[in-house]
Amino acid sequence: MFGTSKISSIVNTSSCDIKTPGHVPLDVENYPVAPDNLALEQVHVYVRHGERTPVKPRMTEHIPPQWQICHVARQFKAAVAGPGVRETLEVKRIVERKDGTFDYGECTNAELTDFGRKSTYNFGNALRKLYVDRLHFLPDVMENTDEVYLRSSNRTRTIESLQQVIHGLFPLDKQSQLFVPHICVRLVSIVRPHQSNGLTNTSRNKRDENLYPNTSACPRLNTLMEEFAKAAADSMNPTLEPLDQKISKYIDGKPIRIDGSPKASGILETIRAATANGVKVPKEFLDPAVMDPIEKAVVVEWFGGYAVSPELRRLGVGRVMDDVSQKMQRKALKKNEDQLKILVNCTHDTTIAGVLQTFGVYDRKWPAFTAQMTFELYKDKSDTSPPQSESILIFGVALTSLFSVDVRMRYQNDTVVLPACAAPGNHLEGRPEFCTLKAFAETIKEFTPTDWEAECTK
Repeated sequence: MFGTSKISSIVNTSSCDIKTPGHVPLDVENYPVAPDNLALEQVHVYVRHGERTPVKPRMTEHIPPQWQICHVARQFKAAVAGPGVRETLEVKRIVERKDGTFDYGECTNAELTDFGRKSTYNFGNALRKLYVDRLHFLPDVMENTDEVYLRSSNRTRTIESLQQVIHGLFPLDKQSQLFVPHICVRLVSIVRPHQSNGLTNTSRNKRDENLYPNTSACPRLNTLMEEFAKAAADSMNPTLEPLDQKISKYIDGKPIRIDGSPKASGILETIRAATANGVKVPKEFLDPAVMDPIEKAVVVEWFGGYAVSPELRRLGVGRVMDDVSQKMQRKALKKNEDQLKILVNCTHDTTIAGVLQTFGVYDRKWPAFTAQMTFELYKDKSDTSPPQSESILIFGVALTSLFSVDVRMRYQNDTVVLPACAAPGNHLEGRPEFCTLKAFAETIKEFTPTDWEAECTK
């Protein structure tokens, strides 16, 4: 594990080129600029939270359970009530062990680490270099909150990651006094039937979260995920058997399986978190001949169902993609009357992989920490038509009479050509990566639930 001085030398540097295993920084220099006749109108950014610790300790005899790489989070100012209008209390938080000892930089489970804070800050800084400095799409000094939408799932690691992104995209000296970033969250209750003691959770908020596949509020989605996990175990466990002779010694002599203890997904999660944060792992877990089969099996378990089940696509990622479609259509119709330019959503690996698989463009690799997925909306510069009524906004149907509007999807610096936009007339002529908004919206309509709550309870 790293000592305090090592971590401090990394997180305090002003350099924006820090790299950890699997992390792919946003490449501003090689970003493919759109054709001259297209003008960028709106950008939807989905970014996975930064490097974190595992959700729980595993293989603790071989991988240190205590990581001293959370120094930044331990020093903060807390809002407190008092006689003043706004008061803060400077606090240093510590993690106390059972024996009463502590370390100022020790992490808790699933916590954003110093590496994660730096990588998400770097991502925000790269967004600034791209959309402010290079493309001049956003203003140098942000003044108008209507131009920006910031949202996170209600998890500490995503909220803190988004704060880092904001700090990189809009540094304090690039914010006017009128601009106060608003981070939107939709509350979600994680009460499962066997934990509720027979009480019914009536909170509506828990149903509104769609930044990740919301199994806690959708029993049918949870059932589907369990069914596909069982099918994956049946089909993929035989592929993991050859790894037992290398891996079992690290898991108390047990075989490594999709449905094992620990599960293959838990092993993958622990190793990915450790290597991303520079924590030493046994050499076998650095061998692609070991990790590639584990990753392949776990990917099938978690995301294979999206490729074959329209129901899973609807319940898992239909609503979050419908958000993108509706906001893009509104922008296309309202034009400059809709001032929203950039939407940054801090989310999870399950969302990103689920969307990629749903569109048929998944590379079958587990999304890295700070993995980035963007949807860019463009219009034809020659269009001079006036804004139209928002009342005709119906899943893209009304867009047939509008000016040429196109959508480009990108993932991890690669431009994505959507299969649904391949047909003539569904993309910009000669440029298949620019999908017409009409085709894009109609594709999303196919996996958008009409009544999500009803489908969830059937």
